[in-house]
Amino acid sequence: MAGTYRIVVAKPGLDGHDRGAKVVARALRDAGFEVIYTGLHQTPEQIAETAIQEDADAVGLSSHSGAHMTLFPKVVTQLRERGASDILVFGGGVIPVDDIPTLKESGVAEIFTPGAHTGDIATWLREQLEDPSAN
Repeated sequence: MAGTYRIVVAKPGLDGHDRGAKVVARALRDAGFEVIYTGLHQTPEQIAETAIQEDADAVGLSSHSGAHMTLFPKVVTQLRERGASDILVFGGGVIPVDDIPTLKESGVAEIFTPGAHTGDIATWLREQLEDPSAN
């Protein structure tokens, strides 16, 4: 690994289900990433500000509420507006497969659906951060 990467894991919106986010946060930590978990009920603005303040390399978003089509792109927009478009954004949760192409078009690099192996998430993330041209 080129270095220790800083990852912000966040739960945007009013979604109160954070078990998946905590599992991913712990798995990434165990894989050698430095992880900052923001907790529940974060706005896109708060998430972007935290990512910038923490000098994050990536932001992982989790949604189970169905608001991913609004909230995930808003986080990407907030990062771009604040001059932090170099921060990689990925997501996961209960997200219909049909929504994934639209989310990717909005700037979300990858979506991990239920059943994704945490090791695969860590491997993908490391590959993306070590080779930014892959984004």
